[in-house]
Amino acid sequence: MDVQQIKQRFGIIGASPALDRAIEVAAQVALTDLSVLISGESGVGKEVMPQIIHQLSARKHNKYIAVNCGAIPEGTIDSELFGHEKGAFTGAHDSRKGYFEVADGGTIFLDEVAELPITTQVRLLRVLETGEFIKVGSSKVLKTNVRIVAATNVNIPDAIRKGKFREDLFYRLNTVPIHLPALRERKADIHLLFRKFASDFATKYRMPPVKLTPAAVDLLENYRWVGNIRQLKNVAEQVSVIESSREITPEILTTYLPQDTTSTLPAVVKGNDTSDMSERDILYKVLFDMKGDVTELKNLVFSLMQNAGSGSMDVEGNPTLVRSLKRLYDKTEVPHEHHDDQVYKPQILPKQEEPITEHEEVVEESLSLADKEKEMIVKALAKYNGKRKSAAEELGISERTLYRKIKEYNIDN
Repeated sequence: MDVQQIKQRFGIIGASPALDRAIEVAAQVALTDLSVLISGESGVGKEVMPQIIHQLSARKHNKYIAVNCGAIPEGTIDSELFGHEKGAFTGAHDSRKGYFEVADGGTIFLDEVAELPITTQVRLLRVLETGEFIKVGSSKVLKTNVRIVAATNVNIPDAIRKGKFREDLFYRLNTVPIHLPALRERKADIHLLFRKFASDFATKYRMPPVKLTPAAVDLLENYRWVGNIRQLKNVAEQVSVIESSREITPEILTTYLPQDTTSTLPAVVKGNDTSDMSERDILYKVLFDMKGDVTELKNLVFSLMQNAGSGSMDVEGNPTLVRSLKRLYDKTEVPHEHHDDQVYKPQILPKQEEPITEHEEVVEESLSLADKEKEMIVKALAKYNGKRKSAAEELGISERTLYRKIKEYNIDN
């Protein structure tokens, strides 16, 4: 069966070379039992590919089960896929067969496979490698002969780097990769799809089909379509039902297209990127960012104490203190006890009975978070004789973060 026949059989519209290539690969791999991973943005029609693979394979007379992994709660996903025994958990009043047991000899389509929990990924890897699985609450090993086709709109290599997806499972699923292009990469197909949807909705709602003016077609083909075919179908349905005029101009069409705020320009990053930082590292970053405020508050309090000691408490006459107080209180959310319009006024320290004289030396303990952190790092390194790995574990931070801090504080290791 050639590509054109497959399109007609499964209702696929489009003449994009990338789409034709994806269909061609699906038809070729259908004759084997290899695992397939379908990638592409949400709404591009990934669910059609596993149906092509199943219907063109020797398994077409057996079960085909489509599972949306993102729609099943984490606590029940293992039971859904592999089944469970009676009493395996609260509410398990009877034993139950899972999808892998029901679809024995057939095909299972795992949509949004990147949403699977790590523990379930381990079980799935065993099925792919040996065809074996164990029901929840059982110790008996069962066998299954299932063809697995998976799909995702997630960047799997990026998920692997973040520890959210197993690398070995990715390579087992990705035996044959199939990528479906986004709708904006198939500009010549956009108007064809719109006309098909408009015709279908005209039949469904018993009304004449809408038609686009040449300018509206140009607008349609140059829109970004973040939601891809699914979004285009929704727009076609809305226009068909709501508009009384059957000729759609760009002005009419624009009202149904959300403003495209997506930019293709590189993102401007302010500050340090925290995407790859652990929770502990982020907490350290927040504490270090507070360091400046703590130092400023310390100097302000010390200045107030000096004014109190000298008998001069004219805060309004000291513009530096006024600016510092205003800046600090603007950055701090002050709770109101009774009324929303109640204004919070800072309390001024009363005059000290025993003022600090110039002969008395004030020994002030450092409030700098950086000094404290440096001191802890030095102590940890000394405790483990300079072994950074052990010191990092003692401090509860990564070895990479420790190395960066050693360079930052110029600590002699």
